Amino acid sequence: MSERNIYLKTIPVDEAVQMAMEALNREELIKPEIIPTHRSTGRVTSEAVYAKYSSPTYHSAAMDGIAVCSRKTFSAREDNPLHLELNRDYKPVNTGNALPEGMDAVIMIENVVQVDENTVSIESPAFPWQHVRRIGEDIVATEMLLPQNHTITPFDVGALISAGIYDLNVWGKVQMTFIPTGDEVLPFREKPNPGSGEVIESNSQVFSGLSRNLSIDFQNVRPVPDNEEALSNAIDLALKNSHIVVVGAGSSAGSKDFTRKVFEKKGRLLNHGIAIMPGKPTILAEAEGKLLVGSPGYPVSAVVCFEDIITPIASWLSGKPIPEKKRIQVKLARRTPSKPGLMEIIRLAVGEVDGEYVGVPLPRGAGMITTLTKAQGIARIPENSEGVEEGETINVELLSSENALSKVIMHVGSHDNTLDLIGNTLMGLSYPLHLVSTHAGSMGGLTAIKNNYAMFGGCHLFDPESGDFNFPFLEKYLPDIKTVVINLAIRHQGLIVAKGNPKNISGIEDLTADGINYINRQRGAGTRILFDHHLKKSGISPRDITGYDREEHTHMAVAANVLTGAADCGLGIKAAANALDLDFVPLARERYDLIIPEKHLDDIRIKTLLDLISSDEIKNAINNLGGYETTLTGQEMKPGMGLG
Repeated sequence: MSERNIYLKTIPVDEAVQMAMEALNREELIKPEIIPTHRSTGRVTSEAVYAKYSSPTYHSAAMDGIAVCSRKTFSAREDNPLHLELNRDYKPVNTGNALPEGMDAVIMIENVVQVDENTVSIESPAFPWQHVRRIGEDIVATEMLLPQNHTITPFDVGALISAGIYDLNVWGKVQMTFIPTGDEVLPFREKPNPGSGEVIESNSQVFSGLSRNLSIDFQNVRPVPDNEEALSNAIDLALKNSHIVVVGAGSSAGSKDFTRKVFEKKGRLLNHGIAIMPGKPTILAEAEGKLLVGSPGYPVSAVVCFEDIITPIASWLSGKPIPEKKRIQVKLARRTPSKPGLMEIIRLAVGEVDGEYVGVPLPRGAGMITTLTKAQGIARIPENSEGVEEGETINVELLSSENALSKVIMHVGSHDNTLDLIGNTLMGLSYPLHLVSTHAGSMGGLTAIKNNYAMFGGCHLFDPESGDFNFPFLEKYLPDIKTVVINLAIRHQGLIVAKGNPKNISGIEDLTADGINYINRQRGAGTRILFDHHLKKSGISPRDITGYDREEHTHMAVAANVLTGAADCGLGIKAAANALDLDFVPLARERYDLIIPEKHLDDIRIKTLLDLISSDEIKNAINNLGGYETTLTGQEMKPGMGLG
């Protein structure tokens, strides 16, 4: 068996960054270069810049009017207007014109009375340099315009060109090469169709986008197989024209993880492991005076490696300040435990509810890149903490603008495919709104509403005793909160099975047979409650269902388990089965409602949502998904209405 790596002592992120900076010689790595000034935005000056010309280069009129010699106008009075003769006493000028010789002031055209073709009159005198832009008013030749190590803005470019600076000395760009690794990794440019055990390489393009924000010259190469010699050769090539070489994956402790071994042969290993989750397997080394980075393969871990390790080092090399993210205070909607000893980064869905920012933790898996696409912010749990309690206020780094949070509609509750449909439509409005949906199940939605963590919640709880939906649960769990209940759709729940139904599953009773592997929904989900109701009705114990304790949080996740063979069956909506071309065994019709606190009804976001739900456009789109009925869609429900 191949030898496995052993992590060196994990070190704090700041310490790892400092070690890398001390190992590199910035002056040797990054050399000055001359570039055209008009292409210099975002670059960093390598030396002070001095003006070649003044701006303006001549005395010029700052207003439309007439140029005069001020001392000749001192006698002008309102009751004794002064007459001026063209070309002798005044000359017409427009804004920006050079001031005629012998003139030192401009009188606005609004204050001039035209007597005849050659004569004007004025009722008040002009003072010296009135409405005149004097030579060097903005820039004086030889004065310093910009200091060294200044990041150039578009405004700087305008000033530089105005001062006659057409070429500029700037620090060269940081050059980075990304080397993906792994026998299972497929190059995305070939548009592959991955088979079992294969993955499409994408981390390089995440790094590419993040590098653009730092003005890094980025390139990536084809994936390198899990072979020590191949990796060594790829690093040698990259070191020839790069300041930073990043090896993607291979930094962990597996028997095929060669990054650390190759780094040690190339140069000096600085660390193996940083005290942060995700991102722990990050490796840093120095070779040929350049930085080698072993980036974790899991996407979220890789992003942490870039943001927390590469960004400060690359910014330092570029002479730029580290980009700062906007931070806000957010109330956490769910208790989030953490392992002491490592700083943990959690991704959050963040929105404004009742004038307060609320954050719902997203799944923590380091391989779940979609948690970053869905997150509005991240929070850092310190290494000496065991977690954050529900309702606690935490500091959050925004991944979007703070203004964008006012356009977020926070939903917590049961998952349904129609929410994706509505979310997409909301973003297409002239006043776009972003639907942030956290799949916590129907009971989780009611809890979120109770604690003021959501503006509305999707709910489909069936009460066998009354035969009604949702209202019995509202009376029990939200007795003191006034809510309105709006139907989104009647949907068809049933058993999602593989195409062709190879196990011949026709009902709940078949799930107890040998060889039937079930996949369940999480506790508190309306679908889980519906399943338990049918088990009880059929006299079946959960212990008789293989896989009853295996949980997923969405209908699509259940369907995906069936599609891949990880499960033979799971209870879910027909729309999920249709989406993945699976078969469906009908079990029940149910009402999927939106529970909205009355206090939010006047909010423009909720008004927009309700108007949309009542539209024929949405009803037709819901019907096209299959497995839904829209006879009640958009209507306010009352106790006892059942399925209408």
